Amino acid sequence: MAAVKIPFLDLQAQNGPLREDTLAAIARVCDSQRFIMGPEIDALEDELAALLGIDHAIAVSSGTDAVLLALMALGITAGDEVVTTTYSFFATAGAIVRLGARPVLVDIDPVTFNIDPEHLAASITPRTRAILPVHLFGLSADLDPIMQHADRHGIPVVEDAAQAIGATYKSRPVGAIGTFGCFSFFPSKNLGAFGDAGLLTTSDARLAKRARLLRTHGMEPKYYHHLVGGNFRMDALQAAVLRVKAPRLAGWTRARRENASRYRTLFREAGLDGPVTLPVEPPDRLHIYHQFVIRTADRDGLKRHLDELGIGNEIYYPVPFHRQSCFADLGYAHGSFPHAERAAAESLAIPIYAELSIAQQETVVRAIGGFFENREISDFRFQISD
Repeated sequence: MAAVKIPFLDLQAQNGPLREDTLAAIARVCDSQRFIMGPEIDALEDELAALLGIDHAIAVSSGTDAVLLALMALGITAGDEVVTTTYSFFATAGAIVRLGARPVLVDIDPVTFNIDPEHLAASITPRTRAILPVHLFGLSADLDPIMQHADRHGIPVVEDAAQAIGATYKSRPVGAIGTFGCFSFFPSKNLGAFGDAGLLTTSDARLAKRARLLRTHGMEPKYYHHLVGGNFRMDALQAAVLRVKAPRLAGWTRARRENASRYRTLFREAGLDGPVTLPVEPPDRLHIYHQFVIRTADRDGLKRHLDELGIGNEIYYPVPFHRQSCFADLGYAHGSFPHAERAAAESLAIPIYAELSIAQQETVVRAIGGFFENREISDFRFQISD
């Protein structure tokens, strides 16, 4: 098969058609000279709260800072424990450690990649001050049992929804079920800014007020500080860009879901359902496919094959938290979380962005099929529920 360039993500295809509207929004901010806070931030917060069906939306500087701010608003400090997954982007655990607290790590459900609620229950101790599930790759974690465990112990739940804007659990939007929801608008996200930006959500008016205060150094009014917070403000320029893009999110989500459905058909027709395992979508959840992550035993070989053909792909995530050198003092050994370790060794994300064409998808699947030609399928077949 001849090399063909298919990018893993094509931001030009998404942002190019919005050029004039985006430049007009940026010009509006430049004309106002209101670059920090102000009307663009206020309008974005109102619009996103309505879009997500959430009472309070607080624009912040990044998805990482959304998680950090949520934990700060809850008073998480040195000596506290926060239960979370071992398989996610680094910021999930990093925010906990930055406050001097200890991340108590939990293995994943091998089918969904999300935190296993039963393992979570066994990790709660008298020092647990929060539970931090991640809605990984755009699929909600199984929130009912998580919320039941949290309610039983009186522990708040902070949803890391950085990859899951628009996803739902039993028809409820993620980020509106726990005490806080945390979203990222990093440029590669389904709703991406032109730089770092994020959102914190809550239905608790008291916590919303506290988070807003912490967002600006605990200051109200100017130069009068009630709490030691930080600078977690979103730039008005990013808010203006997001206001242009947010109304398109539903359409982009539909396109991603259509692409995911088409991939399933193409993989099945190509007879690849043996050596390749595709993402699942439980019937009680709406997956927004931030990533389309497949699994195969020879993941590294498949990645080299796709790289040679010019087909974009990414590994999310090659090293779980418990195997990261900076978390060695947590005391977890190799093999502590076998499902996460296996996912880290077998998972590969392929292109799923909304603008991906049918022909491009066919090329991706044909290339993957080419990798398995003249190989024993039994060499690649595995049972992820082992």
